[in-house]
Amino acid sequence: METTASRVMAEFIGFAKKNAVMLIAFAAAGITSIFVPVDKEYLGYFDYKTLTCLFCVLAVVCALKNINFFYMLARKVVQLFKNARMSVLALVYITFIGSMLIANDMALLTFLPLGYLVLTATGKSKYMAFTFIMQNIAANLGGMLTPFGNPQNLYLYTKFEIPNLEFISIMAPPFVLSVIIITLCCFIFVKPEPLRLEDEKINISPKRTVLYLLLFALAIAIVFRSIPYWIGLIIIPTVLFFADRKALEMVDYPLLLTFVFFFIFSGNMARIEVVRNFFSMLLEKSTLLVSVLSCQFISNVPSAILLSQFADNYRDLLVGVNIGGVGTLISSLASLITFREYVKINPKKTGYYIAMFSVFNFAFLFILTGFSYIT
Repeated sequence: METTASRVMAEFIGFAKKNAVMLIAFAAAGITSIFVPVDKEYLGYFDYKTLTCLFCVLAVVCALKNINFFYMLARKVVQLFKNARMSVLALVYITFIGSMLIANDMALLTFLPLGYLVLTATGKSKYMAFTFIMQNIAANLGGMLTPFGNPQNLYLYTKFEIPNLEFISIMAPPFVLSVIIITLCCFIFVKPEPLRLEDEKINISPKRTVLYLLLFALAIAIVFRSIPYWIGLIIIPTVLFFADRKALEMVDYPLLLTFVFFFIFSGNMARIEVVRNFFSMLLEKSTLLVSVLSCQFISNVPSAILLSQFADNYRDLLVGVNIGGVGTLISSLASLITFREYVKINPKKTGYYIAMFSVFNFAFLFILTGFSYIT
């Protein structure tokens, strides 16, 4: 009996650690529901298009991941380079580009294992912490350029109906600066030591690849408002149900529930007059700084959902919740994913990683915030 109870407790603790943000969101929704009892206005809290787009993109990405599509592409890119510096830079750039296409957390879950494989197989484990940190920063900042790159982007893009070209023009300056800083860091902190990655035969199904890429194109078309979102909600799950049911099971449902709970939380907060007046006053002073600081304490996705209820200046809010993704370990779900993956392979270097992570992340945060504030 004790063994069963211990096992259940261990599983619950593991679940809680893995889904801490979702549980916090659930608690926040529950607490605010005490002050704002459930009524018909709750139905207006949810952004159904954002939830649908996020589900569709995540499902198709899982299907592509299951056929090793991204892994194969990443290996081929890394094999083109013959030294540690360029290989680390390639790993970071792959994560950077991947975050624009498949969302930042999925990019990390896909490419962090490749970084571990490359560095351990070539005897360059000394660069492991640096590479993971740069991949993490690249995932958080690379996703800022596209509406579907970061979950908070998808939400704000939909809520404020931001035109495509305007969205890119808002995010292009901090994006370009991020690329420059990341590149400089890789050149400064990684030596051009020779290395070689052994060949590995990877077979993928051409038919499935074409099918999943077509579904991915459909998901992106929905994000860009070219196709009604309900069409994707019908077609994508139906096709994957027959083609790859496991992909539907692998979708990050806790992330979707996190959005649901924070929609309830932010909707309730907006109906509490004292809270509404307080946030409105803060955002009038500086939407950019308030959003950046908010991310450091409650993460970027909940910050975007909460502050969007009070902010009119969506340009600064959009920039703030993106560059605010760097900084503390809890400023982004992606940072927690990277931390978890690193500790699994180097449990004795947790303190070293946190210290190194903090130095690089806060350096990026100060530079990008200062740049965005004056531009």
